Amino acid sequence: MVMNNEEIIKELLKDVDFKKLTPEQITGQNGLIQQLTKRIVETAMNAEMTDHLGYEKHEKPSEPTGNSRNGKTSKKVITNNGEVEVEIPRDRNGEFEPQLIKKHQKRFDLFDDKIISMYARGMTTRDIQGHLEEIYGVEVSPDLISKVTSEIMKDVQEWQARPLDPIYPIVYFDAIVVKGRTDGRVSNKSVYTAIGINLEGKKEVLGLWISETEGAKFWLGIISEIKNRGIEDIFIACIDGLKGFPEAINAVFPQTRIQLCIVHMIRNSTKYVSWKERKAICTDLKKVYGAPSEKSGLEALDEFANKWDQRYPMISKAWRSNWENLNEFFAYPMDIRKAIYTTNAIESLNASLRKVTQKRAAFPTDEAIYKVLYLALTKAEKKWTMPIRDWGSAMNQFAVYFGERVPL
Repeated sequence: MVMNNEEIIKELLKDVDFKKLTPEQITGQNGLIQQLTKRIVETAMNAEMTDHLGYEKHEKPSEPTGNSRNGKTSKKVITNNGEVEVEIPRDRNGEFEPQLIKKHQKRFDLFDDKIISMYARGMTTRDIQGHLEEIYGVEVSPDLISKVTSEIMKDVQEWQARPLDPIYPIVYFDAIVVKGRTDGRVSNKSVYTAIGINLEGKKEVLGLWISETEGAKFWLGIISEIKNRGIEDIFIACIDGLKGFPEAINAVFPQTRIQLCIVHMIRNSTKYVSWKERKAICTDLKKVYGAPSEKSGLEALDEFANKWDQRYPMISKAWRSNWENLNEFFAYPMDIRKAIYTTNAIESLNASLRKVTQKRAAFPTDEAIYKVLYLALTKAEKKWTMPIRDWGSAMNQFAVYFGERVPL
């Protein structure tokens, strides 16, 4: 008769002296948890054998089947609770294959999930190997870890090639730098990211791309790719101040409005400012981008120039020369302004990506970069909120500004 899980637990605990029980006896090698895992797995496989043969152990079949139980085979399997040796039942005809532990299977899928989870946190193969041995008492080869994580690359490729929506009202573009190896040489590599706000107001990572350097030419290739994957229109593109980037976007999407990141402009403006005067300059610049209208923003910029040009003439000059791509946000109400005048929506993602990349001195391959960052952003997406709370109102504003380009 097959025992249920409650009966198995009672049997395992019947002779246990709980006053003398130690943590090692519960979770250690051959501890109660491993014994419980072993018994439950064996019980499940015996139930599979019963289903396969059509009758219980020690019972006679109602009619001859030409097949019967034929002993057991020992097999070591890696589980979440360490390595467990289980007895797998056999049938005389050699036809039985348990679904719980299939032929050639050496570990449970949940154990693979642990490896992937650690990999997603930026742990190296050596880190994962040491952690599994220390916590679970299981020796796992680097080849096994690589094999498990290599399955992720299939997901990455499918995700990277998936069709995209025809319209994204807002798209943010940015890049981070990681260290990777190429032909044995460690160098900085730019990882390009793009986040779209779809017609439902939800954020969506459009893709990841890797290049040796950040440049407008490479961005042009990315923008062409996302168009080929289905994007027909982008209302507003939010970008940093990379030279040639606005032209690259408009070469593919000529109607797209450009909004340079105000935060990037402030950082560039204060780069060579004395720290004693930095706070005052930031306060005066806030009067420019915090103005209620473009007209009052330009007036505030004139006031800023009168006050600071004698000491820092390049600041007002930079704002004026970029004004055509800085002033887009003035056309919208405050909730939309906050969403587009900075690339914070994508920089917060990049911050979470940096956390996992900082744990590695250098990635061995571009594939390793893709796998780790894909897992990290998949995890980050679960915590995202809508960048604009009143999305219905925002869409009405877009309809006024962009007319027939906004679908009904």
